Amino acid sequence: VQLQASGGGSVQAGESLRLSCEVVGSGGGRINAMGWFRQAPGKRRELVAAISPGGSTRYLDSVRGRFIISRDNAKNTVSLQMNTLRPEDTASYYCTRAIGDDIPHEDDLSWAYWGQGTLVTVSS
Repeated sequence: VQLQASGGGSVQAGESLRLSCEVVGSGGGRINAMGWFRQAPGKRRELVAAISPGGSTRYLDSVRGRFIISRDNAKNTVSLQMNTLRPEDTASYYCTRAIGDDIPHEDDLSWAYWGQGTLVTVSS
């Protein structure tokens, strides 16, 4: 299983970006929980948003109402629409896939598959 992420970049505060991630080689079409983590320099990694196969979502408090996670199960893709970006959203963002269908806690090792990071830089 490989996760291929794209869509990072540099924007001004208040602008939007959309991250996309494609799961390649999904192991017979199994659909699992998907998510986006981020990590800024010197800070801990945090789960930004996650979505179950059925569409249940979970968001980090600081992004709720600004970010929207979505998925296309037929295409094995997950996206993160990031609106009203803030300088504190600056980080490397990582697409991830869980082992099962339920959304794990952010520290759970069930987040087993990771894409390469894509950098998001928001300037004030």
